[in-house]
Amino acid sequence: MSKAKKIVSSKPFIMLVWVLVLVAIWEMGAANMEKTKRTPENVLPHVSQIVASVFSDKMVSNSQTATQIVWSSAEATLERAFIGFLFGTIFGFLMALLMKLSGLVEKTIFPYLMLIQMIPIIGMAPIILAITHDIGTSRIVIAAILTFYPVATNTLAGLNSVSKEKYELMYSYAASKWTIYRKVLIPSCIPYFFTGLKISAPMAITASILVDTLQGDGGLGCMLSQSLKHAMSIYVFWQIVFFSAFVGILSSVLMGVIEKRVSPHMRADRKRRKKV
Repeated sequence: MSKAKKIVSSKPFIMLVWVLVLVAIWEMGAANMEKTKRTPENVLPHVSQIVASVFSDKMVSNSQTATQIVWSSAEATLERAFIGFLFGTIFGFLMALLMKLSGLVEKTIFPYLMLIQMIPIIGMAPIILAITHDIGTSRIVIAAILTFYPVATNTLAGLNSVSKEKYELMYSYAASKWTIYRKVLIPSCIPYFFTGLKISAPMAITASILVDTLQGDGGLGCMLSQSLKHAMSIYVFWQIVFFSAFVGILSSVLMGVIEKRVSPHMRADRKRRKKV
């Protein structure tokens, strides 16, 4: 394969093409709005206007620029999302191990996990708030719940993916159950576990922002709601939209980087399989 073909087929190039296509479509929409609205920036601003607002010194609310509002609000939202994500990851992994140890536990708990996951966040938020009696805690709990299910189900799938031959080999060495888990099951489920993390990390952030819009008390979602109501500059809204998308993508990429660091041998195995 020539160098040019490698560049064209590379992931960065494909991503760049998609970004340029989306920007082009966005600009066409903004240009159309500019012809029909007196204040197009209140509906769909140009990308250049959004970028300019990031570096603008204009105060929009409480002696803060749009960027300062976004950053100060992001701190609270991301902190709650991270704590919820951390708790959800730990409980999800432990629950997967417990369900693998006991088929009865899996049959009893798994249907309820699916049921909880099907409840919309909008319906879940007031229920969790009524139980916890604290807005901050309720946001953490919701982020943990949305993290818990993908991690638990993917980890369990990884534990169940181990072939019978590997079990028979370990039994032939008279290995204990703990040894089988430590040497075979847990290493085998690591790629599945990280798949769950890649799914749940953006979900935890999205859930935290959405709950902010429902319950107030600061955060990105609260600022998002206020900017839509024109309580402050509409550029706060667009900055939050792009910031949230960037952080969500970054969180998923970060999980992939950590996976490569934690299990480099898994990556080597995957490359070997692709070559075959």
